Amino acid sequence: MTIRLTFMCAPGGDATLDPLLGDAPLSERSLRSAGAAGATLPPHELALRAPSTRCSQTADAFGLVAVSEPALRDLDLGKWCGRTVDDVAATDPDGFNAWLTDPDAAPHEGESVRRLCRRTADWLSSVTPDMGHAVAVTEAAVVRAALIHALGVPARAFWHLAVPPLSAVSLTWRGGGWDVRLGNVTPRGPSNGSSRDPRRLYAPMVISPRRPTWAAGNDQVPSGK
Repeated sequence: MTIRLTFMCAPGGDATLDPLLGDAPLSERSLRSAGAAGATLPPHELALRAPSTRCSQTADAFGLVAVSEPALRDLDLGKWCGRTVDDVAATDPDGFNAWLTDPDAAPHEGESVRRLCRRTADWLSSVTPDMGHAVAVTEAAVVRAALIHALGVPARAFWHLAVPPLSAVSLTWRGGGWDVRLGNVTPRGPSNGSSRDPRRLYAPMVISPRRPTWAAGNDQVPSGK
């Protein structure tokens, strides 16, 4: 039994690169970049996308006729939506730090990182081989959550997984676990701020299929479907 999913990260909406939190239309530059990236998409039988405006526009720029999948929706940032990272960090420094360090924290009264990871893991566990090779356009947070599940690493590693705009992450299920293959994961954009600022939290990943090697402490769990 083989399942193959290729996640394509939509431009914008990633706190590691974009200071504005929440959904927003793509800029002209991002639309042009997405259009160029569409030529590199792998062959597929099914195209999915998150329900956000940016993912809809990205899928259109790719030339995909994509089905909206609610389970692939972005992390719910509650009352922080529409605000900038700098504004939130200045007005709620304790909440902002908790958000970056505690996967169970939801100071924005939205969705915690752990809840997002569980939601994404539930969706991955529900997919079946009859979907064939699928391409899914979604936000960086959902791609990180998928990697947390596939690699079997703890949720606190979430902000340490680099998922730049228009990068590709392929997950292949072969009956015993998920194999992970990364596309372009070179960080781009400004990287100023504190060491806990998510715009700087890029850490290298060493991936061994079905044998995760992330050095994350005692709460590491095995990968599985």
